[in-house]
Amino acid sequence: MATTTATAPRPLANSYTAGKLPGWAPWTMLVVSWLVIGAVFAMLAASGATKGFNIVGAVFFGTVLFDIAIYVTSLLIEGSRKAADRLVTSLVATAFIIALLPLISLGWTVVSQGLARFDLAFFSESMRNVIGDGGGALHAIVGTLEITLLTAVISVPIGLLTSIYLVEYGRGVLARGITFFVDVMTGIPSIVAGLFAYALFALFFGPSIRNGFMGAVALSVLMIPVVVRSSEEILRIVPNELREASLALGVPKWLTVLKVVLPTSLAGLVTGVMLAIARVIGETAPLLIVAGFTTSMNYDPFNDRMMTLPVFVYTQYTQAAGLHAQASIDRAWTGALALIIIVMLLNLIGRIIAKAFAPKYGR
Repeated sequence: MATTTATAPRPLANSYTAGKLPGWAPWTMLVVSWLVIGAVFAMLAASGATKGFNIVGAVFFGTVLFDIAIYVTSLLIEGSRKAADRLVTSLVATAFIIALLPLISLGWTVVSQGLARFDLAFFSESMRNVIGDGGGALHAIVGTLEITLLTAVISVPIGLLTSIYLVEYGRGVLARGITFFVDVMTGIPSIVAGLFAYALFALFFGPSIRNGFMGAVALSVLMIPVVVRSSEEILRIVPNELREASLALGVPKWLTVLKVVLPTSLAGLVTGVMLAIARVIGETAPLLIVAGFTTSMNYDPFNDRMMTLPVFVYTQYTQAAGLHAQASIDRAWTGALALIIIVMLLNLIGRIIAKAFAPKYGR
């Protein structure tokens, strides 16, 4: 009688029984891919094959190498099903990184070029009587801060009150008309705002008038619509239950807005105001028309011309000629870097203020 020997069943080799990559593996592979491609681009730059280190190319091709590496590694260890999932995930991440490439290129270029004059003299001296090397942008930094502050003082109350009216009180033709004109003002070119401010002040003070306050008025035309639209959206997401509870307790409408609606939406309102400030702080065209430019310090925005950082960058770059061309270009790049730093600091301060004064919820 023949006997048969039983054989052990073979394990299923699919994605459910395959191995699993540790959680840190994708991030490590991404960093290693960037480092490998970065080393290749660094060698190309050192050999003279490329003009300087190409940060955009290194990040892009490093990310593509990561896509290939994560798919092959996952295919060998985890199986085809998980490998396909990781490939699609990496492609989505690649699309996000590609969208960030302009920002990466901008940041890398401004920082690398702007460090040439990022010194104490640049932030403590003006360009008065400076022809070649040296000088600084203190007069432009002061002008930028003063004009931006005046712009915020004009625009924030008007924008917030307008948005409160549209959300809490506005009904009918008037509210629709305000919304329409706010949308139209959002698309106004900045040069038109400068011409408007110049024409307005020239009617009363003559065609030779130039000062920082005119620049603040011109920038307010650009800032008010941004404040209105952002604040309106933030106020609309405040739950109606909060308003109804306050009104049910007999609190007047205006006090409900002041004590309930605004504190609840404070963090979003501050963020909207910061975005509006970032929108106008880098404007050049209207300030060239109404604020002019100067090489001297001017602390009075209501008297005489006032320099700002965007105009400083523009004038330094356009005047880059002759023996001192490189000095002007270095000042222009450092001015751009200083402007970016100011915007970052303003956003950081705004977030701190919003976090400090936002309502605290808890048991």
